[in-house]
Amino acid sequence: MSCINESVCKLCRRENVKLFLKGDRCYTDKCSFERRPYPPGQHGQSRLKFSEFALQLREKQKTKRYYGVSEKQFVKYVQEANRSKGLTGTELLKNLEMRLDNVVYSLGFANSRREARQLVKHNHFLLNGKRANIPSILVAKGDVIQVSEKSREVAKVQAAIQSVARRSVPAWLEADHGAFKGTVKDLPNREDVTVAVEENMIVEYYSR
Repeated sequence: MSCINESVCKLCRRENVKLFLKGDRCYTDKCSFERRPYPPGQHGQSRLKFSEFALQLREKQKTKRYYGVSEKQFVKYVQEANRSKGLTGTELLKNLEMRLDNVVYSLGFANSRREARQLVKHNHFLLNGKRANIPSILVAKGDVIQVSEKSREVAKVQAAIQSVARRSVPAWLEADHGAFKGTVKDLPNREDVTVAVEENMIVEYYSR
C-alpha cells in the first residue's frame, strides 16, 4: 500500500478541487480547501497558464489522488482499460470505482478511502463470507461486503456509519448499515463517478 507522507489537504489545494481525503472533516468549516482555495506554496495565488501536457498531467494526478493509488497501480489500470472493449477512459474509472477499498468507503463503512484501505488491510471485512484484506480486489455484481462480527464495535466503523448521512451511497451499491453489510447491485456507470475528471485527457497523457 502506498503511503502519503505530506498533508493531504495540500493535495486538494494543488488539484484545485475537494477530493474528500480527510473524510468527515471535509464537510466542516475546518476544511483547508474551503479556507484557502488556491494551490499551496509561494506562487499559489499567481495566475498561471497551463500547457496541454500540464492539463493532462493534472487530470491524471487528480484521479490518482482521489482513489489513493500509486503510479504503478494506476498505469496497470490504464493498461487493463486499453485492453477492454469499452471506452478506455470509462473502463479506467469503472475499475477504480470497483476497488474493494473504494466500495467500503462508498458504502459508508469508512470516513475516507485512506481509512478504508487501512480497515481492509487489518482484516475488518468479509467479501462473500470470506476474509478479504487486499484493498485492490475488484468486486463484481452480486458480491456482498460485510464488516466482520468482531469488528462491528470498532470506533472508526461506528463513526463512519453515523456520519454517512453527509454523503449518499451510489445507486450501484446497496447498504444495510444495521446488518453491517452492503451489496453490489450493478456495475458502476460513468455518471456514478462523482469527482470532476476529464478521463479522455488521462488517456491522451498515456498515449504520448
